[in-house]
Amino acid sequence: QVQLVESGGGSVQAGGSLRLSCAASAYYRSGDYRGGCMGWFRQVSGKEREGVAAIGRTGGSTYADSVRGRFTISQDSAKNTLYLQMNNLKPEDTGMYYCAAKSRSNCALYPPWYDYWGQGTQVTVSS
Repeated sequence: QVQLVESGGGSVQAGGSLRLSCAASAYYRSGDYRGGCMGWFRQVSGKEREGVAAIGRTGGSTYADSVRGRFTISQDSAKNTLYLQMNNLKPEDTGMYYCAAKSRSNCALYPPWYDYWGQGTQVTVSS
């Protein structure tokens, strides 16, 4: 069974940085990884969950326009871990950040296409 566990959230001031991690050992050992994608999504209370970044097995990545140039998604399959490096954080980046995985290779930032989800880690950016 695939389990995703996020960590690394916290509170920072605008302009600061955080690195989120997602432990995903079963996913990286599974057949889903060979053809799938992993991604980061975020949600603010009362709003829909939105895609932040996604990455395929070969390293091809997709970013939301709002974070391109500030956030970097990466993965280390040897450590079974997905990362999101977030630099130059803004107050509008505040939200619950979720790690997600899917078994098919279309790495679009569309939440309903993702099969597995973590519990989330909170990121709060103050001005």
